[in-house]
Amino acid sequence: MASRSCLLHLGALTMFSFVAIVISAPLDPNFYDKVCPQALPAIKRVVFEAVRQEKRMGASLLRLHFHDCFVNGCDGSILLDSTSRFTSEKFSLANNNSARGFEVVDRIKWEVDRVCGRPVVSCADILAVAARDSVVALGGPGWKVELGRKDSTTASITTADADIPAPFMNLRQLIDNFRKQNLDVKDLVVLSGGHTLGFSQCRAFRTHIYNDTNIDLAFARQLQAICPRVGGDSNLAPLDPTPANFDSKYFSYLTANKGLLQSDQALFSGGETDALVKEYSSDHDDFAEDFAKSMIKMGNIKPLTGNQGQIRSNCRRAN
Repeated sequence: MASRSCLLHLGALTMFSFVAIVISAPLDPNFYDKVCPQALPAIKRVVFEAVRQEKRMGASLLRLHFHDCFVNGCDGSILLDSTSRFTSEKFSLANNNSARGFEVVDRIKWEVDRVCGRPVVSCADILAVAARDSVVALGGPGWKVELGRKDSTTASITTADADIPAPFMNLRQLIDNFRKQNLDVKDLVVLSGGHTLGFSQCRAFRTHIYNDTNIDLAFARQLQAICPRVGGDSNLAPLDPTPANFDSKYFSYLTANKGLLQSDQALFSGGETDALVKEYSSDHDDFAEDFAKSMIKMGNIKPLTGNQGQIRSNCRRAN
């Protein structure tokens, strides 16, 4: 009987030895201080040089981090190229022929791995730090990026199509979309303020400038010269009048019914977000401070940590 009990015990040990134990850890701004203190300065050098060469790149790198985090968390999945197992998120509705900056991320990865001597910084962390450094390079606030994310080994174009907020959403749809990521109404307004930087394609704002009534008529006519009813889908217009400067003019434009996208103007349309838009339009410092806080919060969306995921040697493919 004792022998049988022993065998059962050994069998149980054998069975449980094959169960993977998932170990996670909190993100930490000092994560690389001992492993590779040269990592963050290296990222900053490459980002600042890229933005110096092309101001628009700052907005593009910020957008990559945003679109990464909204698809199954901040895990670098947006950087993966297609394989036989999945289609890249680069081909999703929000990213196809629109998301850019991948070559800059490649340069950052190469430089960071060089100064660290090996791949110790994840691609997901590179996106998070590059977003912060891009904002700083264009006159915006800095913040302590929480670090220690790992990279996913797969991507989901289906989730990208479902979860990245669309430029045609109304206020209720936007609130629900952000709430799905545990982001509240204030985060929605603040993070939408990232549109103080960069441009949008005609295909994203055509419906707004031709069909909507909550738009300044002179502003609409000005945009119609850039974006015809047919064709010119990739023609660009700035999201606010100073697309290379981090300021509060995005919100001022909303109060004047000059939001470029339907989803922009939805934030100032007689709903619960009007007060915040007014506040930020007249208080740049308040906006900058809240933007930094919401970026940290967004960067904490379902990160892979501990023994989850991997640190990719190449941001475009799993190891």
